[in-house]
Amino acid sequence: MTTTTFLTFVGDQCGKAGEAIKFYTSIFPNSEIKSIINYSEGEAGGTPELIKYGVFNLNGTDYMVSESNFNHDWTFTHAVSIFISDNSDELIQTFFEKLSSDGGQVMVPLDNYEGDGDYGFGKKFGWCQDKFGISWQFLLTE
Repeated sequence: MTTTTFLTFVGDQCGKAGEAIKFYTSIFPNSEIKSIINYSEGEAGGTPELIKYGVFNLNGTDYMVSESNFNHDWTFTHAVSIFISDNSDELIQTFFEKLSSDGGQVMVPLDNYEGDGDYGFGKKFGWCQDKFGISWQFLLTE
C-alpha cells in the first residue's frame, strides 16, 4: 500500500499548480517534477493549459497534483498541512521564510518557546500558509 498527499487546485488557485510545484521543487533539496499530464482539448474538467495529473517529489516524498475548472464548494484548508521537522534551525527558518513570503501568511510565528510557551512537542515551532493556500508546519527537532 502507498499513501500520497494529493493537492487539487480549484477556484482562485486553478491554473497555479505548475507554478506551485516549480516553486516547491526549487526550495527543497533533492526534489524534482516527475511527470505532468495536461488535459486534452475539449476534455471535461480542464483545458490544455491545466494540469490533469502531476507528480512531484520533495526530498524523497511524492506529492500528486491536479487542477479542475469545475465549480467546487471546497479549496485548501488549514486543517490539513504539510509538516516539516528537522534538526537544522537554519534550514527550517529558510523554508518558513520562503513559503510565508510573497503573498503567504504567518499563522504561528516560527519562534523559540520557553517554559509555559512550549507547545509540548518542541521548543521552536511555526505555521504558515503559502501564496497558493497550502499550509505548512515547522518543528525544530533536538
